Amino acid sequence: MTILDSSKPRRQFLKFLAIGTPAALALRTVAAATNEKKTVHIVQFDAAGIRTSVVEMEKVAKPLSEWKKQLTPEQFEITRQAGTERPGTGKYAFNHEDGLYHCICCDIALFDSKTKFESGTGWPSFWQPIAKENVHVQRDTSFGVIRDEVLCSRCEAHLGHVFDDGPPPTHLRYCMNSAALNFVARKKA
Repeated sequence: MTILDSSKPRRQFLKFLAIGTPAALALRTVAAATNEKKTVHIVQFDAAGIRTSVVEMEKVAKPLSEWKKQLTPEQFEITRQAGTERPGTGKYAFNHEDGLYHCICCDIALFDSKTKFESGTGWPSFWQPIAKENVHVQRDTSFGVIRDEVLCSRCEAHLGHVFDDGPPPTHLRYCMNSAALNFVARKKA
């Protein structure tokens, strides 16, 4: 007596539907395009560092050739290629002026000098971003190490990494690259 495996044809049919048909491929493409964010909510600040509004902005997406025209070679390497400047060499590593740090690529405010601290690492370090909406954190497993990469929410520029060895109140250390930032001195209100 032979027992037929009735589940095998069903599995093959489901596999065919999942990966093999043009209709399934089209559905997956539409689903991916629908889930793709084209806008992002960004918190805006005035020159004194006062929160003014939350706005929906278009994400900045440019070909690498355009970023190369806009940025210096060091800024391009760090922000678009996820590079890292050598410790102690960045222009903001030891900056103690009062102001805001903006994204070098799209100019949104990212960090306030009021949250900057001396971490002893040689990179500008902050215990929190100016607004959680303005930065995006994602897992980074490059170089065989698990870290949390910090990106600009609007243009996805690589800014640095965040670690859990910072001071209170957050105990976080946003370790940023100076070349990814542009410091703007605070204007007195």
